[in-house]
Amino acid sequence: MLPQGMKKAVADNPKKLANLIDLVNLPSTVREFVGQSQTSRLGCFMRVWSYIKSNNLQDPNNKNMVNCDEKLKRILGKPQVELTDLPALISLHFPKEPK
Repeated sequence: MLPQGMKKAVADNPKKLANLIDLVNLPSTVREFVGQSQTSRLGCFMRVWSYIKSNNLQDPNNKNMVNCDEKLKRILGKPQVELTDLPALISLHFPKEPK
């Protein structure tokens, strides 16, 4: 089930959904983290978010910040990131679609 805002975005541009759910081969750093050789952007984001929640990596004083442990830092490249930056940082590991 897609969130309401995403439903509208997908209805306006169906290619957006394809970019989110298409399986791609992952680079080795992300492959080790996710535990699969292929996944979608959405699947990768959900795995990262699940990891953040299960390891209590959100800053207790500011829930909009994530304090990265060593495993997460290898993927995101920073010791601390904002939640709004997560999709962009994860997308860096996925190849660009040719226009």
